[in-house]
Amino acid sequence: MRTKPFVTQMAVLAMVVGGYCVAQSSDAKSGERESKIRLFEIRTYTTEPGKLDELNARFRNHTTKLFEKHGMTNIGYWTPIDGERSKDTLIYVLAHDSRDAAEKSWQGFRSDPEWIRAKTESEAPGPIVRKVESVFLSPTDYSELR
Repeated sequence: MRTKPFVTQMAVLAMVVGGYCVAQSSDAKSGERESKIRLFEIRTYTTEPGKLDELNARFRNHTTKLFEKHGMTNIGYWTPIDGERSKDTLIYVLAHDSRDAAEKSWQGFRSDPEWIRAKTESEAPGPIVRKVESVFLSPTDYSELR
């Protein structure tokens, strides 16, 4: 039985947020909390058959750096370890200052000549990504992550 993408995404976010909160707490000055509430985005990429390694290489060598350049914060990247999805799925989480900031960041990223070049070169033998899913989330008022 396959887990529904949203359920999988929520489970991943729960793990990520827990780890991120610990890191944020240890970075904060004594007693200080981050007052800015950020928006998180879970993205799930399904690749064309046999293309997961190429997608991971593109993220490793280009994409994550370009996300940072355009104001997105890389939280984490995962591949499933079981079942068919382990062969074709990359799941990652980004943080944005707001929905408007996310939209601006994505516009800048997609029009960046360095991204266009990396995408074009990596897809010269054929398309890598078959499907992209995106879910935006904001932390609840009782979340450690705000």
